[in-house]
Amino acid sequence: MSNIRAVPAQQPGATDVACLGESMVTFLPSRPGRLADVPSFGRTIGGAESNVACALALTGHAAKWVSRVGADGFGTHLLEAIGAYGVDVTSVTRDPHRPTGVYFRTADDREDADHEVVYYRAGSAASAMSPDTVPRASVHATRILHLSGITAALSPDCLALMRTLCEPSAGRPLLSFDVNYRPSLWGPAGGEGPDCDGASVLLDLARRADLVFVGEDEAEAAWGIRGGVHAVRAALPEPAVLVVKQGASGATAFVGEGEVYAVPAPVVDVVAPVGAGDAFAAGFLSATLRDLDVPLRLRHGHLMAAAALTVPGDVAEPPVRAHADQLAALAPDAWETLRLGPGWTGRQHQEVRTA
Repeated sequence: MSNIRAVPAQQPGATDVACLGESMVTFLPSRPGRLADVPSFGRTIGGAESNVACALALTGHAAKWVSRVGADGFGTHLLEAIGAYGVDVTSVTRDPHRPTGVYFRTADDREDADHEVVYYRAGSAASAMSPDTVPRASVHATRILHLSGITAALSPDCLALMRTLCEPSAGRPLLSFDVNYRPSLWGPAGGEGPDCDGASVLLDLARRADLVFVGEDEAEAAWGIRGGVHAVRAALPEPAVLVVKQGASGATAFVGEGEVYAVPAPVVDVVAPVGAGDAFAAGFLSATLRDLDVPLRLRHGHLMAAAALTVPGDVAEPPVRAHADQLAALAPDAWETLRLGPGWTGRQHQEVRTA
């Protein structure tokens, strides 16, 4: 544990976690089928970094979202909806010249061949984030700064901002980075992001972070890494903590030069496979702020992911802290047979089921 960079102590005026990135208004279909056939859509919110901020705020942490939105109704909706979770949105700038990003998706599983997502985010207000438009104080007055690779893909200015934030500097908070590789956002094929090799950019940014989250399958897709979690660590030796997510199998954390912790995931009755990665990061960060042991951080990540997987949307009601702590403290055999389904995070006592 001695190799983990300590999370800075709470300072007056500082938040626990600042999450920087674009959020969009999301339109969900009223029924399954092709976007061409869906007659109406319901409105919600979507954004990897704001999802993390919302989950952290719901668990009792002081979380801040840093971004830009348009001076339009969609921007107002994002500010009000994210703020309603208890997130500090005072560091979000309204842009009078650029719109708030929106996107539409089908109701099908994201891994389904028929799944469609259509983004309208090129030229969005958030894509104008840059070292000049995001004050350093808004991201340094925090114990943890959480970023994701999505932001780097939005525009050359956003990429410049990410490189600036990831540079070692005096007063930099502990830097958390979720790779979030999205091939469609990079280069001419995506039509929105910088015309460069996104995989190489993300590898460089990850190497500068203190804490990195990446999926094992994601590492293969982005960097061609095969051979399991240890091969991922070999490619990313720099971060003090590297968390390799392995889907339903679990996750492995590498700490410093030799500590390795593997924790299986509980069985989850999945409602929708959306938002789980963001929720996992929030659970791990929450436990990090509480200075829990690394295996417990992984378990809290799994529990928050299970909360997201058992609801239709991206942001789920987390279990109360006492309940989460009780589950995270289960003996290994009880943890490995834990089964979580819809409603398990309800404020009323839920009986723990085993597989």
